[in-house]
Amino acid sequence: MSTSGTSEPSVAAPEQRPRPSTVQEHLAGSSESWHGKVSSKTGPYQPQAGRYHLYVGLFCPFAHRVNIVRHLKGLTEAIDVSIVRAYPKGDAKGWPGWRFPKDEAEYPGSTVDKVFRSEYLHQVYFRADPDYKGRYSVPVLWDIETGTMVNNESLELMRDLQTSFDEILPPSYAQVTLYPEALRDRIDQVAAWVQRDLNTGVYKAGFAESQEAYDQNILPVFAALNRLEKMIHDNGGPYILGQALTEVDVMVYATVIRFDVVYVQHFKVNLGTIRHDYPQLYNWLKNLFWNVKGFRETTDFKHIKENYTKSHGDINPRAITPRGPWPDIESGYESNLKQVRIGGVLMPEVIELEASLA
Repeated sequence: MSTSGTSEPSVAAPEQRPRPSTVQEHLAGSSESWHGKVSSKTGPYQPQAGRYHLYVGLFCPFAHRVNIVRHLKGLTEAIDVSIVRAYPKGDAKGWPGWRFPKDEAEYPGSTVDKVFRSEYLHQVYFRADPDYKGRYSVPVLWDIETGTMVNNESLELMRDLQTSFDEILPPSYAQVTLYPEALRDRIDQVAAWVQRDLNTGVYKAGFAESQEAYDQNILPVFAALNRLEKMIHDNGGPYILGQALTEVDVMVYATVIRFDVVYVQHFKVNLGTIRHDYPQLYNWLKNLFWNVKGFRETTDFKHIKENYTKSHGDINPRAITPRGPWPDIESGYESNLKQVRIGGVLMPEVIELEASLA
């Protein structure tokens, strides 16, 4: 059900809108998701500059990868963006959720809701469905013309934005793809365990509610990092699968750029650090951050650090944000990967899991 106009829909009290709160539901997203696609062939969402608006949080790795694709595809002028504050998040059930600043000076790097001037992201969701009872997550792609949400699934948006606007883009951007035909099987194969063990793995470990759950969930994270470390070297770089920048790089970057600055201490994924234990991955990360346009421009360490440390009261009750590590990421990319040590965490349980990854 969609709604348009400028008045805010009424908002029910939080107890009337049950929201998921378990780790599994947090990672899986809402069952009430939008899965539309911008396409001149399938309609009703036709590719037009200025018609669509993207809602993101700079803290969120899943929104981050969509924003990276927006930059890589040259869509920053065609699709404007509104950015929620990094905190507060809301109560344990996610109410009232992410908030927009009153102005950009209130929380640098965030913006007002440029379309509706909403105070909260949930008000945007209620415009698309006044009876919505899921999570108010980012990213969100909004269609201004029809007044509804197109899609709020990051993996789908990461894929769709690579082709949806090609017919209105200059050839130099239209030909950009992160899912090249020759590598599709390999991308799908690697992306499956990257998403399972690394992208969501840090959350499974970080939100574990028992020692047993933590001990179990931390191991796959480092098995995935170990495998990626060797893949970069074996494929010759500069990217994970070799010469082509792919979706795998975007998916891994969004997690690894947060690893040392947040996840190591906040989520207790501290069997190793990227900068010390994974020289190949760190070298790869430095190249993307410093040398590939779209990665550094979409990365905001203040938003990243403050979101996690000031939004998870059960993990960090005093909401103190660590200052380090310093610097957030170092410079100095080495293009000759033979000169870079191959690292990894050599814990036996990690090595055993690593062997199962293709």
